[in-house]
Amino acid sequence: MAERKIAIVGAGISGLLACKHCMEKGFDPVVLEAQSGIGGVWSKTIESTKLQTPRAFYQFSDFAWPPSVKDTFPNHKQVLEYLQSYASHFNILPKIKLNTKVLDVAYSPPSDEDLVAWDLWGGSGEPFSPYSGKWDVTVQDSRDPSAPFEGPEVFGGMVMHSMDYAAMENKAASEFIKAKRVAVVGFQKSALDLAAQVAKVNGPKYPCTLLFRTVHWTVPDYFMTYTFRCLNRFVELMVHKPDQGFFQWLSAILLSPLLWIFSKTVESFLRFLYPLKKYNTVPSHGFVQQIFSCMSAVTPPNFYDKVREGSLILKKSHNFSFCKNGLVIDKEEATPLATDIVIFATGYKTDEKLKNIFSSVYFRKCIIGSSAPFFRECIHPRIPNLAILGYGDSPANLYTTEIKSKWLAEFLAGKFMLPSIREMEEDVNRWEKCMKRYSGSSYKRYCASALLQIYTNDQLCKDIGCNPRRKNRFLADLFTPYGPTDYKNLTNFI
Repeated sequence: MAERKIAIVGAGISGLLACKHCMEKGFDPVVLEAQSGIGGVWSKTIESTKLQTPRAFYQFSDFAWPPSVKDTFPNHKQVLEYLQSYASHFNILPKIKLNTKVLDVAYSPPSDEDLVAWDLWGGSGEPFSPYSGKWDVTVQDSRDPSAPFEGPEVFGGMVMHSMDYAAMENKAASEFIKAKRVAVVGFQKSALDLAAQVAKVNGPKYPCTLLFRTVHWTVPDYFMTYTFRCLNRFVELMVHKPDQGFFQWLSAILLSPLLWIFSKTVESFLRFLYPLKKYNTVPSHGFVQQIFSCMSAVTPPNFYDKVREGSLILKKSHNFSFCKNGLVIDKEEATPLATDIVIFATGYKTDEKLKNIFSSVYFRKCIIGSSAPFFRECIHPRIPNLAILGYGDSPANLYTTEIKSKWLAEFLAGKFMLPSIREMEEDVNRWEKCMKRYSGSSYKRYCASALLQIYTNDQLCKDIGCNPRRKNRFLADLFTPYGPTDYKNLTNFI
């Protein structure tokens, strides 16, 4: 066991969970964190950020929120304190090396030809195969800050990503945008929160412009509480499964109209609640399609009030370009949009970031060469001795990542073997085909199980050898929501 070294990249939620469950299986992992503290995205976020997942669905199965936190949607400071308490309680902190940035990982000694010829993951389907090599991890001290990105030469202002803005202290961030003409690009959660924050600081005198190409449905926070109550087996009967039998196929056929009715009802409610037509923010896609694409977001408080008062300007644009004094919108408007700061909140190139960590061209092609999800959303069939946690998105990332961490720890402990590479690839291709049926052109492989979370957890439980039915009674198992505490003790073996 001492020779089986495990390196974990990142001390966010996924890294903390992976470390904790590996330690429980007797391993001695090391966590490499580029920042000066733990918490991942929660350590660097704007002042107004809070959970958009109800607290009961965003908690560790064996570590409850403190009694002092009573809000349904805790703010980012409360979330970070909760993560820090978890790491301290389970003695994870000594395993973490802060300010240690991973530059790349290299696999040796098997050649690319040997890897291609393998029928089983790592040559044997086991976590520590005698046929496989090892990963060499190159790191650097990351305490030296990099220079800020100044933006295109033609533009006289500053261009930055929302992550750079979020990394500032709250007071410094407010001073940075104060009395400035700010344009925020995007229409997902980070863009909406950031635009609302800028509008709050500057008011109508220096209105913030929100530039977007595609509009997404946004909902009030209380609606999210209702939505999570629908995370039960009955709702999942309305959705086709990748490996469905006749009963599951028939259920999805007969019950799918309910899914359509739900989608149209929500869309009508949101059109009534918000002035979407007035501000040209009616999405062209359905609400359920958006859920399958993992693009759901909560509307910031008083968002459209800020639009009405003139503190926030919504501007739909197919494209824009930089000029000396700001932005040229769609090359049609005679007067450029005068801008001092442009902040991009258009998401992250997840696949690109993942690809670039590998020194091997073969592994890079494995990541970019397919749009299929990973096996069980954390194992690439062609990349041995490596797992990726937290890549898959879901309605409740913490609890879904925790279950995958338990699954991975059981695999590392030798509880089960992986299927053949061919079987895993067939499985992920079935998932891809199934999800594209619902998300269409908005399909993203990291969002494979958005409306099939219980079904996904069932697969993980069966792999481990425990009973996937976590409720004691049939009706409760069918209609009661599944949450973190249902998977606290995965010891009820089949």
